[in-house]
Amino acid sequence: MIRVYSCLFVALNVFAQDAAVQEIHDRISKAQGHKSGAYSVTIPNTTISFDMVPIAAGEFEMGSKDKPDQQPVHRVKLDAFWMQAHEVTWDEYRLFMFAGQGGETTAKDQVVDAVSRPTKPYVEMSFGMGINGFPAISMTQHAANKYAEWLSARTGEFYRLPTEAEWEYACRAGGTGQPAKLEDVAWFAANSGGKYQPVAKKKPNAWGLYDMLGNVMEWTLDAYVPYKADAQTNPWTRATAPYPHAVRGGSWNDPAGALTCTARVASDAAWKQQDPQLPKSVWYMTDAQWVGFRLVRPSKIPSAEEMTRYWNNGVEHDEQ
Repeated sequence: MIRVYSCLFVALNVFAQDAAVQEIHDRISKAQGHKSGAYSVTIPNTTISFDMVPIAAGEFEMGSKDKPDQQPVHRVKLDAFWMQAHEVTWDEYRLFMFAGQGGETTAKDQVVDAVSRPTKPYVEMSFGMGINGFPAISMTQHAANKYAEWLSARTGEFYRLPTEAEWEYACRAGGTGQPAKLEDVAWFAANSGGKYQPVAKKKPNAWGLYDMLGNVMEWTLDAYVPYKADAQTNPWTRATAPYPHAVRGGSWNDPAGALTCTARVASDAAWKQQDPQLPKSVWYMTDAQWVGFRLVRPSKIPSAEEMTRYWNNGVEHDEQ
């Protein structure tokens, strides 16, 4: 009997989730305008904004011969998208973490409120490194996905994490993406002072993106798996287990050699080792104080079914 009730609960939860995503999809479809070029978004009913940078469709050689997990080098073709000019900041993310705080001024929105939000953290999640203008950190990939869903409902524009291919393409910015002087564009172990720094204080890359290398590593949408040799179009490897997901860019805590557009890091259960909860939180990576994220907005609106897959990527419940 318990098993029957459990299965019924799961089914009802999935139904409610699908219905909520359909509402978000309908909202986005009605609100979608024809944008071109860079633009700024102010999160409705707040004074908090972020910038989006256009990334043209194109092809590139993904990977490198430097490390085994960056091989084989393979051809990738991508559709156009926009990417956030800098990493998601605490100013933005705390609106999602703490409902009703951060300058929100209007009545509740049922579509927005239907999106799952993080439980209250048991520690102060900036770990004393700074909040206003600093990158949000230590969230799980699941939490980053849910923030993307929440932001999509809030703004009427579709957002998700970038795929590994989109992230590397944007980082390369039409070339190798490796600057002549790393310290001009990146915060890393040699110049960070042992902590993350405010976003967008270094020079952007050739496409106007800040902190693609260093400051905080960034979640991607993909499971961390070996590359395939064949040419691909808009590739994405959806996760089927809690770990590992692919994280990119290197961080304030890494040596210079770890900050490349091709370097890949696999997420690990040890990133939440000190979390006292049993089971471990699905929202926080308390031991990964160097992990954050930024979002993309594809040029084409996906179907509601596709949105569900993007925002519920991988396994929500940590089984390790």
